[in-house]
Amino acid sequence: MDLYVILGLKRTASPADIKRAYRRLARKYHPDINPGDRAAGLRFRQIAEAHEILIDPVRRRRYDESGAVGAPEPSESVGFEGFDFSVESVEGPRASTFGDLFADVFQRGFQTPADHLERGADLHTHIEVSFDEAIRGADRHLTVTHLAACAGCGGSGAVRTPDARCLYCSGTGSIRSGRGHMIFTRSCPHCGGSGRQRQASCGRCSGVGVETRTEAMLVRVPAGTADGARLRLAGKGHCGRKGGVCGDLYVTVQVLPHPLFRREGDDLLLQVPVAVHEAALGTKIDVPTLEGAARLRIPPGTQSGQRFRLRERGVPSRDGRKGDLIVELRVVLPRLLDERSKELLREFGRINVEDVRVDWLSGRRGN
Repeated sequence: MDLYVILGLKRTASPADIKRAYRRLARKYHPDINPGDRAAGLRFRQIAEAHEILIDPVRRRRYDESGAVGAPEPSESVGFEGFDFSVESVEGPRASTFGDLFADVFQRGFQTPADHLERGADLHTHIEVSFDEAIRGADRHLTVTHLAACAGCGGSGAVRTPDARCLYCSGTGSIRSGRGHMIFTRSCPHCGGSGRQRQASCGRCSGVGVETRTEAMLVRVPAGTADGARLRLAGKGHCGRKGGVCGDLYVTVQVLPHPLFRREGDDLLLQVPVAVHEAALGTKIDVPTLEGAARLRIPPGTQSGQRFRLRERGVPSRDGRKGDLIVELRVVLPRLLDERSKELLREFGRINVEDVRVDWLSGRRGN
């Protein structure tokens, strides 16, 4: 993680430049301005950490010297490993002052491991599907803009260079310096002790290993998907910096309502109107289903609101079974457009003198 790259600054930036860059980026990525955006929250924490280190002269100098982020580990001791008390002397430009020698020793206490690989942030979006598509399954194509692995460096943040010896240590991986008869050997800061030339930062992504890319993705909506279900596309979110693991893409499915059916778990509810004489005398009717139509027998004396169950005419479930279709009957009164119809109903009432409210009142009193 290059702190200067995070703030968009050069290494020669002044403290005033650092403050201005921090204020500008903080206003853009602050969590209060981007509620619910995890990528913006992660970016804001990186900006705050970079500002905190670079605005402090001591911590900035340590970072510039070691290239590592963080404070010294209290438990790590500083010793005299690397000193050579042989009689060999070093003269000329390779001879160091005692201040240089001990500065190199104490610098070890502030070195930390290389940047750990950060997992990329997750992405969230939503799609709409019809009721029938949710029941049978469907495919949807999405266009997603995310941070993907840099095409120039493959996500490593560095470009390949010829495998040659380090020019500063002649391929030994260490540099010897000293004053008089006291010799100090330290790891070469230019190759990290490997003795080989370091890889150069990728110019396409400035060494961060990711770039903004817009891609088309296919989302498969499984059969039986319910409204509000969330689908996970592993590794399709933001990619991590310098080869870090990619986050996931979460797709929330919004199912549009159906004009006839209403879903209750894996069952479907269907309200069907019937005439008074059909409910009273009984009949057979055709009711719509997802596969077409089904014949339903209505027994005599059926009441409004009574339900009938058609097995395995509902929604497919994950275990391979199907729910049921529940048909709820609604008795619809006829339109009395002529005197003949009215007289027939009056005659029906005279013949059937039973008071329908007697049982209702007795049931209410019993409760």
